[in-house]
Amino acid sequence: MIKNVWKLPLRISNSTKNNGFPVTKYWIHSQPNFTKNNFNIKRGNFSHVEEEHLYFFRKLLGESRIITDLSDLEKYNVDWNKHLRGASTIVLKPKTTEEVSKILSYCNNNRLAVCPQGGNTGVVGGATPVFDEIIVSTELMNKVINLDEKSGVLTCEAGCILQNMDEFLQQKNLIFPLDLGAKGSCHIGGNVSTNAGGLRLLKYGNLHGNVLGLEVVQANGTVLDLLSTLKKDNTGYHLKHLFIGSEGTLGLVTKVAIQCRLRPKSTHVAFLGLQNFNQVLKTFYKAKQDMDEILTAFEVIDTPSMELANEKLGLGSPIGDYPFYVLIETTGSNEKHDEEKLDGFLQTCLNKNFILNGTVTGEVSKYKAIWDVREKLPQGYIKDGFVFMYDMSFPLENYYKLVEDLREHMGSLSHRVFGFGHLGDGNIHIQISVKEFNQDVANHIEPYIFELTKKYNGSISAEHGMGFLKAKYLNLMKSQESINLMKNIKQMLDPNGILNPYKVLF
Repeated sequence: MIKNVWKLPLRISNSTKNNGFPVTKYWIHSQPNFTKNNFNIKRGNFSHVEEEHLYFFRKLLGESRIITDLSDLEKYNVDWNKHLRGASTIVLKPKTTEEVSKILSYCNNNRLAVCPQGGNTGVVGGATPVFDEIIVSTELMNKVINLDEKSGVLTCEAGCILQNMDEFLQQKNLIFPLDLGAKGSCHIGGNVSTNAGGLRLLKYGNLHGNVLGLEVVQANGTVLDLLSTLKKDNTGYHLKHLFIGSEGTLGLVTKVAIQCRLRPKSTHVAFLGLQNFNQVLKTFYKAKQDMDEILTAFEVIDTPSMELANEKLGLGSPIGDYPFYVLIETTGSNEKHDEEKLDGFLQTCLNKNFILNGTVTGEVSKYKAIWDVREKLPQGYIKDGFVFMYDMSFPLENYYKLVEDLREHMGSLSHRVFGFGHLGDGNIHIQISVKEFNQDVANHIEPYIFELTKKYNGSISAEHGMGFLKAKYLNLMKSQESINLMKNIKQMLDPNGILNPYKVLF
């Protein structure tokens, strides 16, 4: 029998070569395991960086904004999960749109391939060089250009860090419409280029709906001023949408105008234990019925995910052990109203036996501690052997089926198959932990996991993009006619193919 679900105490425990060219590899703890020969990919017909090119870049940027030292290049050549390693010999760090324009124009004229890079927090190899592409980092393009406090429109450079922008907006009683676990290092330009989803999508929607304008530099150096701050503008094609989610393959985003919202006056977080996934769905449907206007997030975590958080991060469930956990966040403008709605919802779920146990809080320190359990889960991956990571979306009735199928499919080949994610928008993160990378295991997982995703009417990329790792499976999700149109757009905007080659379109 549950007592006072919303009053329970919070208890949180404490380069190789391939035909003469360097190739990207899967790496585990800096040990190569998987060459890109498995992807049947060869280096494109691009020039190599020569002394004359270095001379131009030094003259444009100066020595201090060019990185060529091998030890300093490491963090730019290796992806966030340390699974992929490129072989770039140079990183360029422009400060202005004009510098980006000159860099891309020069690279285009000299057939030098470019890898745009923001915070390098991606998980599909979209921001990691595959061969020796020139890395163009936006980390020094980090200024706020303007904030219209009346309309809530923020205009900033692409290299602004998400958390910094949210903290800046907090001083103005505004909130950024995107929240990610990687918010402390990811860049706004990268968020836009991958159409990042995150934790608040249920309430605020995706970036296609929040980005009002962009400034983008094309492959030939042409600067596209699409930096409108109007909410309504139907004068011709909405060109900005070409670049939202295009992963740097069509142009390099340099400035963003985004609609921000008023910061809520009331925030509550509930953490619930449930018996099975069917009860999770019932709880979600009831939450939508009872609290739709204040519901900000509805996250689900399964038992293996919670075990990972406990074993590797020392983060435990605040309510004990249950087959499934749900984290609900509500935000609004009236503390009493929101609390009453949440309490009424929880009482109904108890009476209907949807939930078994739970805790709820409106105290900042406590709800941050609850969110830590969910947000820090990816930090446990690197401590769990090698983890194959997948970012999927499904119709809700099929949301958890793939996890169950994968457990049976993997058997003893893996020591943990787990799933968690944003149930509110159908996005689940599925992970498969093995002791160490093995190509036979990789072949056992792919393309099986993607074919099954298609069978369940899902998407093989919900919010992280296609990048390099998923590019060859695009034909599973898109018709040939759609792919041909995408290729035609790429050819028109980047005829020499210098922008982020080998990504999205194989």
